[in-house]
Amino acid sequence: MNIIEIFKQFPTQDDCIKYLEKKRWNGKSVCVYCGSDKISHHQEKNQTSRLQCSACKRSFSVTIGTIFHDTRLPLQKWFLAISLILNAKKGISSRQLARDLDVHVETAWSMAHRIRKAMLDNGELLKGIVEMDEAYIGGKPRKEAKKDDDKDDKNKRGRGTKKQAIVGMIERKGNVKAQLANNNRLTFSILSALVRKHIDTNQSILCTDKFKVYNKMKTIIEHKQIDHSAGIYSLNGISTNCMESFWAIVKRGIIGQFHKVSKKYLNKYLDEFCWRFNNRENDNAFACLLGNMLVCAR
Repeated sequence: MNIIEIFKQFPTQDDCIKYLEKKRWNGKSVCVYCGSDKISHHQEKNQTSRLQCSACKRSFSVTIGTIFHDTRLPLQKWFLAISLILNAKKGISSRQLARDLDVHVETAWSMAHRIRKAMLDNGELLKGIVEMDEAYIGGKPRKEAKKDDDKDDKNKRGRGTKKQAIVGMIERKGNVKAQLANNNRLTFSILSALVRKHIDTNQSILCTDKFKVYNKMKTIIEHKQIDHSAGIYSLNGISTNCMESFWAIVKRGIIGQFHKVSKKYLNKYLDEFCWRFNNRENDNAFACLLGNMLVCAR
């Protein structure tokens, strides 16, 4: 759903509230305090629509206990923020979001992180042909660095660098999962734990490059490798091209949109990239994400 559709479908605050009530309670409101269905609507002095329970005599709004709880922003701006984030393939910065929504940068940053919280996906295990690869997030070597310093850690790229390691797995023509590696020195125990966590090892074939840490993967899953050092990137259906294409989206987003992401929040950004990628063909992505936000506590 794009921003034009948001304006057409949700022109007022009441329209947004009615949609949330239908989405949360399927048209039958329930008291969040006592569970009673004896609910009526009423308007407060500030013209805000609220619900009144006839059983416990308490009033509440549809946003209570959700990510929207206690927000002072119009719900239409929240809906617009969701649309902007979903439709930005490489992400949208807080500053751009602030300009588009006419809010403070700090407010836009907080909104974006609340939305990312609803993008946490603990879905089904990956199956079939699954590619696995790691990437490294951090700055590029400075151009003015001396050639004699090329061997220094600060100028290295990829493995052996001090950049932050992230690991991803992608199902051919399917979903992707990615997360921060707790230790930059990737070991078999770390990678095998991720395989067991995210991949159905009984119904999958794992494709990786020739990184030596992957050599023992055959002990837990059917495993095939492609030798990039020999200039071979695809052979008999064995490749890591899909995973590397996803890493390109992530890196372009971090470099071009967010510019800098700290280790503290890196997993949240990866959740965003994964959720958007996994719902790339979902026409109801807006409704699905909004539904997640209604079941996530602030």
